[in-house]
Amino acid sequence: MEKNLNYEEAYSELSQIAREIETEAVSVDILAEKVKRASELIAFCQTKLRSTETEVNKIIKQMENQPL
Repeated sequence: MEKNLNYEEAYSELSQIAREIETEAVSVDILAEKVKRASELIAFCQTKLRSTETEVNKIIKQMENQPL
């Protein structure tokens, strides 16, 4: 996975792959490549979402512990 890839780019690419597969715009010869890339992008997005959720929860806990 590319180091500079961000969530929006990964999601956009994943959406494009899904559209290509749904419309049968992908030749059988490269279908396995597209499916493999899609699985990598899904894993990247899941990791990014979990990381973001953890960070947001951490910030919320810090805010809750701050006196008003």
